[in-house]
Amino acid sequence: MSTFTILLGGDLIRTPRLDRQVEGSRVIAADAGIGHAQLLGLVPELWVGDFDSVPANLPDDLASVPRRTFPAEKDQTDGELAIAAALERGATRLVLAGAFGGKRADHAFLHLALALRLAEAGTDVLLTSGAQEGIPLLRGMAGFDYADGTLFSVLGFSELAGLNVTGAKWPLNHVKVAFGSSLTISNEIKGRLEIALGHGRAMLLAHPYPLPES
Repeated sequence: MSTFTILLGGDLIRTPRLDRQVEGSRVIAADAGIGHAQLLGLVPELWVGDFDSVPANLPDDLASVPRRTFPAEKDQTDGELAIAAALERGATRLVLAGAFGGKRADHAFLHLALALRLAEAGTDVLLTSGAQEGIPLLRGMAGFDYADGTLFSVLGFSELAGLNVTGAKWPLNHVKVAFGSSLTISNEIKGRLEIALGHGRAMLLAHPYPLPES
């Protein structure tokens, strides 16, 4: 499996779990995502974007990363272009680091929707901010390694049918979930989480490192 970490411009904290997830991967930065490279101790092999939001005072090893420059007026985001570059280089697994938060809610939504499309096409995708993770849910059964007490939600991107959730405080047994329903929001892991989906598009959103309340 060829893993690429894509550094996006959203929120990111460094955790031991994130370090394990990106260890040994190849790295591509999307515009302002280069700022996360120093945080994670990574040097990308490629830096993609229109470079309208480059962080100031980059160290020399990051400032000299090879660039693939695009015009500011284009029909793809810098993140989507960076993902395309990784796929061109043979990526079969993607870690989208910095996929949540940031200044642009539309970009965060795109990362979720694009991850679902990529997963359906056969690419293994993880979205992460370090504090929270998103994993596309495909038809069939999947198991997850989160600890007891981990908060999670199943985000439906369509009506869901045949949804089973076990290893949770509130298990579900072959339920139908209307699009836009909050039924699958804010559950808690109790044991080993397993999710089966019969029909629809969904995303598991888990919080392995919840941020302290302000």
